[in-house]
Amino acid sequence: MNNSTQSPQFLLVHGAWHGSWCWRELQDVLADRGWATHTVDLPSVVPDGAEGKLPGLLDDARVVREKIDGIQAPLVVVGHSYGGAPLTQATPGAANVAHLVYVSAFALDEGESLMTCFGGDQPDPATVEGVIPVREDPETTLYNDVPEDKRDAALARLLPQSALSFAEPVSRAGWKTLPTSYVLCDDDRSLPPSYQEPFAARTGTTYHLPSGHTPLLSMPDKLADLLEQIARDASAQKS
Repeated sequence: MNNSTQSPQFLLVHGAWHGSWCWRELQDVLADRGWATHTVDLPSVVPDGAEGKLPGLLDDARVVREKIDGIQAPLVVVGHSYGGAPLTQATPGAANVAHLVYVSAFALDEGESLMTCFGGDQPDPATVEGVIPVREDPETTLYNDVPEDKRDAALARLLPQSALSFAEPVSRAGWKTLPTSYVLCDDDRSLPPSYQEPFAARTGTTYHLPSGHTPLLSMPDKLADLLEQIARDASAQKS
């Protein structure tokens, strides 16, 4: 297809502990099919040994919005897992965003944070410091269906996540005003389907993948199929 300014492009927003590297295989699949893609590296993913006041969700959202504003094309913005939270905050009012896609991701409402969306207490963000280490047993929770070689390569690149990114609530929600889809991962061991379903209910359309938490690594071709379908539908609705 022709990637003109009228053709949607993809902005891919990674989840906690990861970086833009995790999208590489999906980007290659989409590029082979003629789609342009962009990524960001969220500042809330911090080096080993980071301490004190660290970047949070609002810093991540600012990076996402700056990237959106710098791309002169219609965008399908895709958030994986935690990446759905800064996507939610960053996208309201962005004229070039054609569609939002949450991939087993947090479609938070105003006033919600990752710490409160399932009933936890909201801390004062001003008091939150330090990091959240990579979650326990990531081989199973994050990568249960990822081939061993790719799983081991990903595990070696994971970094701590700032605690503030999980503590800061969103103050606005892009899914309320923008066309939105949810990709529900049916074999997710990190954010099980029963936890994804309330977020999916906030979106316009729910798609299913028979994947674990990270289909961008376990089944990039099937995820690309869905994203292509969503982008084509978004383009048709704009025309």
